[in-house]
Amino acid sequence: MNITKENIDALNAVVKVDIVADDYQSKVTQQLTDYRKKADVPGFRKGHVPMGMIKKQYGKSIMIDEVNKLLQESLNTFLAEEKLDILGNPIPRMKEDFDWAAETFSFEFELGLAPKFDVDLKSKKKVTQYNIIATDELIDEEVKNIQNRYGKISPLDEATEHSKITGTFVNEENEINKKSTFLATDLKGKKNEKKIIGAKVGDVIELGSKKLFKDDHKSEQHLGVSHDLDVKVSFTVEEITETEPAELDKELFDKLFSDGSVNSVTELRVKIKEDAEKQFQQQGDQHLLNAITEHLVENTKFDLPSDFLKKWLATAGEKELSSDEATAEYEKSEKGLRYQLIEGKIMKDNDIKLDYTELVDYAKGFIRTQMAQFGNMNPEEKELDDIAGRILQNKEEAQKLQSQLMSQKLLTFFKENMNFKSKELSYEDFIKEVYK
Repeated sequence: MNITKENIDALNAVVKVDIVADDYQSKVTQQLTDYRKKADVPGFRKGHVPMGMIKKQYGKSIMIDEVNKLLQESLNTFLAEEKLDILGNPIPRMKEDFDWAAETFSFEFELGLAPKFDVDLKSKKKVTQYNIIATDELIDEEVKNIQNRYGKISPLDEATEHSKITGTFVNEENEINKKSTFLATDLKGKKNEKKIIGAKVGDVIELGSKKLFKDDHKSEQHLGVSHDLDVKVSFTVEEITETEPAELDKELFDKLFSDGSVNSVTELRVKIKEDAEKQFQQQGDQHLLNAITEHLVENTKFDLPSDFLKKWLATAGEKELSSDEATAEYEKSEKGLRYQLIEGKIMKDNDIKLDYTELVDYAKGFIRTQMAQFGNMNPEEKELDDIAGRILQNKEEAQKLQSQLMSQKLLTFFKENMNFKSKELSYEDFIKEVYK
């Protein structure tokens, strides 16, 4: 057998594999011998069928199978020994005049080679790193929410601007039958507010469904249909209540923080700020990683073997794609492939990797957080080990946790090795600037 590689250019190559009879004949003979022992042919004792008959019936198919096995094994070995960094999989070149009766078989495979490039982590263009702060207004609002959550609820005879109204929206023709609770001030327009304020239990109020609430999401949430649907709905008032806010005292603080860590309004506000900014940090970090990804893809220039990859995508899936479909698929996946190559180079150049112990510890941390939400603050180590072991046996879950942990490690690396523009702003301004 002879295997050679010819470089077409920096990104494309062809591997040629020549196979002769000596490379596969012994295995074919062994297979035929085994077939002869098992063959059950009328007129012959089992195991005594003439070899010529066995060869005539099975020889060619066995030879083709053995050649294909040898071809795949030798190609994989060659790629590994040559340490070729390829994209996709080798594509066989089909020959119309291929002859299985020839003495020598020649096979050719097209390869798409990974490009060589450098990653500049200190480029002049800088990514913005947001420091999201909890404003006094946000803290004030959360204090009010806490007071209302733990406040005393009392029934009212009629609806006021600040009372909660519970009732059912109905439109039989459009299959609307939705029980909801809201404030009169949640409704869009003074006309709708006036219809609700002063209403009593048992009253039926006619309203228009289109953009009924100030927030389109609330319209869909309260009515159960699109906020753009324009029909008349009846709203039957079933309950009207008001909430007397809880006092900001020791009794409330202990309900909120059973460990006694909060004993004053000042300490409560500090705690709210810390918890809010911890959540903001997570969202800010996710945005930062996305921004770094975009930055690296945009500013790391290299060519790809695009024609090869389009050809490979056309036949890589269960369904063969047309040329146009393969081009569209390539364009859709190109950015992801580029970042995958950039990320791989950064990890290789900087020895960033995961070991199983790290993954287990990360899984245990995730489990510990989940258990704390259900009141189990001090799970035993053996219990954590057992649960982590079961989770990591699930290939899909293990890959998800591995991806999350690697993203964490990469983000830490980027924070330590890249230059950023820092910008401090409120959560509301962050949402406006980043997502709108």
